[in-house]
Amino acid sequence: MIRNKKFIYFLTAGLFLLGSGCKKYLNVNKNLNDPTAVPVSTLLTSSQKDIGNAMAMSTGLSGGLSVYMHQACTRGNADGYGIKGDNFTVENAWALFYGAITDLDVIISQATAEGRFKYAGIAKIMKAYTFSVMVDTWGDIPFSEFNQFKGGVKQPKFDDDAAIYPQLFTMIDAGVADINNPAPNPTVPANDDLVYNGNTARWIKAANTIKLKLYTQIRRVQNVTAAVTNLLATPANLINATNESFLMPYGPLGTSDDRNPGFSDYTASQRGQNVSPWFYEIMKGINPVFSGITDPRMPYYIYNQLSIVNPPTPPNATEYRDGPFVTLYFGSLGPNRNGAQQNAYSMFGIYPVGGRYDDGLGQPAPAGATSASGTGAAPYRFITYADRLFLEAELINTGVIAGDARAVLSAAMSAAMVQVDYVITTYVKPTQTVPALGAGTSYINSILALYDAGSTAKKLEYIMTQKWLSSVGSNVDQYTDYRRTGYPVLFDPRDPLMAPGGRAQPPLTGNPLVNPQASVPVALSKNFAESLPWSQTEKELNANAPAQKVPENYKIFWKP
Repeated sequence: MIRNKKFIYFLTAGLFLLGSGCKKYLNVNKNLNDPTAVPVSTLLTSSQKDIGNAMAMSTGLSGGLSVYMHQACTRGNADGYGIKGDNFTVENAWALFYGAITDLDVIISQATAEGRFKYAGIAKIMKAYTFSVMVDTWGDIPFSEFNQFKGGVKQPKFDDDAAIYPQLFTMIDAGVADINNPAPNPTVPANDDLVYNGNTARWIKAANTIKLKLYTQIRRVQNVTAAVTNLLATPANLINATNESFLMPYGPLGTSDDRNPGFSDYTASQRGQNVSPWFYEIMKGINPVFSGITDPRMPYYIYNQLSIVNPPTPPNATEYRDGPFVTLYFGSLGPNRNGAQQNAYSMFGIYPVGGRYDDGLGQPAPAGATSASGTGAAPYRFITYADRLFLEAELINTGVIAGDARAVLSAAMSAAMVQVDYVITTYVKPTQTVPALGAGTSYINSILALYDAGSTAKKLEYIMTQKWLSSVGSNVDQYTDYRRTGYPVLFDPRDPLMAPGGRAQPPLTGNPLVNPQASVPVALSKNFAESLPWSQTEKELNANAPAQKVPENYKIFWKP
């Protein structure tokens, strides 16, 4: 049950996670249910890191959702939409989220009592954001009775998801009011605030942009025109530049490993996140979505371990190969699915996880990628400036507000290009020479030409597909966007156009070890999951937890 998160869940998380959570909760706090002795500055740092880890690849939701959203492929359960309640993606994220919220509650209480209102305000904004992500992912969750152990609540009820959302807007407004409280603060956040280093003006921009995101997400079940129009009337009050983006930074390997969790594939004995061929083909322009249009971000997004010049033969027959690009299919039943390709598979690169920029030279087998291949210092992107613009383009396209959706989409794609260079130079700080991506003008113009020729529905597809491409490595909002809008179009082994006769066709020039025209049998064991299952640990310990859902049928309230 959630009342014992400090022990139960972080003990569970400690079995898997390298982060500082277990050490903090088991060694610092003397009373696990009342950690009031911990300074608010310490709790702010740890809660932000825990929220980032709960959403990132490897340690959190993006590990499974990157597969759900067909940017990654894996041999695990996520490959067939089969994540269970005891899956690491679910258990660890649930534990980290609720542990972070517990810390944020302490900050709110303690900072208010001590007159440190800026700490309290930031904590309220982070708490509202975290709960919103949990509702978007799971639906009904413990909310009103969570962390009420002192009030006698030992087993918190699960609140209706539709009833939680309105309270999040109130919580965000309360956080902004605390930040703006004119009372003297004895101390204010600085470097202990990993997100904005105590820049409260940017926290207010982030708060307003979180509200814009939440309004966009509920637009199908509520009239949000007035609220959205009001927010967009003053763009300067929102995230309005790349350097104002709402990010969780990670660092290079130091005294403790604080690298982006997704970078762990570079050091893993068995790599778990292979780049999806669907994602690759869309970026390369060999998929009908953007046929003939090559995305200039490919070498920043995808790192090929094999050299582009006379790519060597991998140690085993590959399932999917296009020159140096090697991977496997979603839902594959092929004979080469499980062949060891540790040092041949293509990986996520410098922008998503702080890995390596693909300069074409590769690191061919048996060497493969290593911890020295990159710095691992890529941030998890909660909401970027580009994301804010994509939200606005969606709102215009769907008739919620007036405006020029094409112009906003163009600006969003431009911001997405700028974001790549910004993240690499500001956060990743690579040791290899990495050329600037630049404006991507030719690519953007090609996408806009498709947009101009499209129907209203097709235009929405282009908007959401570009947002999906922009948010590689930060997959939680992608999952929400797809369930809300139906875009981007995802690979479906049952689709006769994508996999005729239940077989997918790799590039004909691909695998030199087998018949190059051999197709791969693919199948789907489950339908797409409308939400993730609830934590099995929570269900076993909380008598008020509902019966486990059928994820394929459980819709979040914002999807009518």
